[in-house]
Amino acid sequence: MAQNAGSESDVSVVYEDLVLREDRGGVSYLTLNRPKAYNALSLGCMQALINELNGVADDKSIKVVVLAGSGKGFCAGHDLKEMKEGATEAFYQETFATCAELMAKIQSIPQPVIAKVHGIATAAGCQLVATCDLAYAASDSRFATPGVNIGLFCSTPMVALTRAVHPKQAMAMLLTGEMVSADKAEKVGLINEAVAPNELDERVDQVAQLIAAKSSYTLKVGKEAFYQQRDMSQSEAYSYCSRVMTENMLAHDAQEGVDAFLNKRSPCWQGR
Repeated sequence: MAQNAGSESDVSVVYEDLVLREDRGGVSYLTLNRPKAYNALSLGCMQALINELNGVADDKSIKVVVLAGSGKGFCAGHDLKEMKEGATEAFYQETFATCAELMAKIQSIPQPVIAKVHGIATAAGCQLVATCDLAYAASDSRFATPGVNIGLFCSTPMVALTRAVHPKQAMAMLLTGEMVSADKAEKVGLINEAVAPNELDERVDQVAQLIAAKSSYTLKVGKEAFYQQRDMSQSEAYSYCSRVMTENMLAHDAQEGVDAFLNKRSPCWQGR
């Protein structure tokens, strides 16, 4: 983990302590650590999270990632103060390119990523939730893409949002900027489940451990195939996934899993 070399609003900050990492039970818990700024995604914060995800991706002991936020909320989106101070085309381009890199990284690492949401998840924070493979939220949390309220349409959050929820639900959020309850977010598919605030940690840990008990090789194959086939035609998707399943079936862990099932024993995964 990097050490903080400057203030959170310093564009040139060496990316530090902006994301905390704790590993236990095969799960890596990554926590956005800018509580005073509602974990706004400064350039440094995004780069720190990318760095941590790169480290997790190469760590064979980690089966699942849980992404959370410190303080009163999950993530309030991009750091508007930083964007105001760094008001140049080059800085904006770097900011949004880094954001796109971050979202792609979440979906490209082999481990499933679970968003654990409390408080608010707005703009790019809502984008983070929509991008994660799974998302669980406290029942009193709220979601929004409110850029339209300040003259800045949430175009990049829209990319993830429109791939997670029904187009008309996404458009309503984008056009009105209104807050959406956790219950509504669950109904439209933005999150998997809304739970009582005091049960959120336990529920996320339960799901993380359930997934962590699976073959890491199988999780990697399945996650990659999910995103690859999503934008293919049906015939292309079946052709691609047939190849994936053939390769998967030939792998050690699939052979081990089938044998364990037939012989009514617990499988012994080797991650290959």
